[in-house]
Amino acid sequence: MSSATSPLRTVFQNNFGGLPRPFWIVFAGMIANRIGTMVVPFLVFYLGSRGISTAQTGGIVIALGIGGMFGPVLGGSLADRIGRRSAVIIGLVATPAGLGALLAAPSPVTLGAAAALLGLTSGIYRPAASALVGDVVGTELRGKAFSLLHWGFNIGTAVASAAAGYLAARGFWLLFLLDAVTCLAYAVIVIVGIPKDLPRPEAPAQAKGGVGYGVVFRDRLMLAHMGLSTLGITIYTQTEFTIPLAIRSDGLSPAVYGLVGVANAVLVVALQPVLYGRLAKLPRIKVLAASWALIGIGVASTGLAGNAWQYVLTVVVWSVGEVVNGVVAGAIVADIAPAEARGRYQGAISWVWSAARLAAPATAVGLFTTVGPAALWWGCAVTGILTALATLRLTAAVERRVNPPQTDNSKLTEKAL
Repeated sequence: MSSATSPLRTVFQNNFGGLPRPFWIVFAGMIANRIGTMVVPFLVFYLGSRGISTAQTGGIVIALGIGGMFGPVLGGSLADRIGRRSAVIIGLVATPAGLGALLAAPSPVTLGAAAALLGLTSGIYRPAASALVGDVVGTELRGKAFSLLHWGFNIGTAVASAAAGYLAARGFWLLFLLDAVTCLAYAVIVIVGIPKDLPRPEAPAQAKGGVGYGVVFRDRLMLAHMGLSTLGITIYTQTEFTIPLAIRSDGLSPAVYGLVGVANAVLVVALQPVLYGRLAKLPRIKVLAASWALIGIGVASTGLAGNAWQYVLTVVVWSVGEVVNGVVAGAIVADIAPAEARGRYQGAISWVWSAARLAAPATAVGLFTTVGPAALWWGCAVTGILTALATLRLTAAVERRVNPPQTDNSKLTEKAL
């Protein structure tokens, strides 16, 4: 019996073992919260049920995106100023207020204001939670921790996607209620599971300079990482906006995009535990570079698809890229951030995600409908490969940041930039 179970125990230990209790509190709460995140994906349908025009819907969605750009910035700052736990709780308690405002708003103008509020409040807790994980998990296990967060996020998303359509058909208010309840449930999990804020790292005397984002903007390595991440995330965002447009242009039904979404969710949930063990021993920045190349090539291969199963085959490539990215992306930011500014660094990379998701659709759809689809797909391939190559150039700088020389640390610079 022991010989039969030993391999399973080894696999379990490799993927789940060694992580501290506060991490599992964040992990459990995130899955609970993600299962209830149904309002934003169904926002267009909700607004349609309210009789909101297409043009007004577009404005409300943009307002949501603008609010979403400021939420992570605020969350990262609060995490470093008042503590990670407190910032997580504030964000989770404030989000139901944004949901309630959106549900009750009587006009397009107030709906836009409520959407901006929801975008702001729902973005507060994420960088604070990531900073908390970075605090309690050492460098060696950070890859495992952030890989598991990405895995759990996708499990919650898959459950939410399966349930949201059923609930929406019985009343959109159910989506709002479930979203609010799971936010509060996450807050309770944190309050009970982490009874007090962990001690915040103190800045070295020579590094103290307030709690603003200047510490991020003075960091050339972080700025380079943010710029390259913007390019990679912009390509990945095409999976949500331009791939549906390509499916429609091929005369296929929306069900094909549903099949794409299911295939992506299944692949991410199934592959992440498998690939983590193989990637954990490699330099994280090189793994990140490989992810950008896979995402770029995978999304670009959409241009070769013409039927449902060809689209599913292209999903395999960029889904593997997503998994590879999820294994290392969060850990890299935690690695290069000063401990006392970890919340702001996580807030900055969350802002990059929000900004790319806001800007990418308009840019890509404009290119798709004017210059033509081929230009978009070739652009994704070339940009993905160039982003991967540029990311590799950061290898030496990241290594010096993670493992600095033992002498004269104050003079470290990232000359590879």
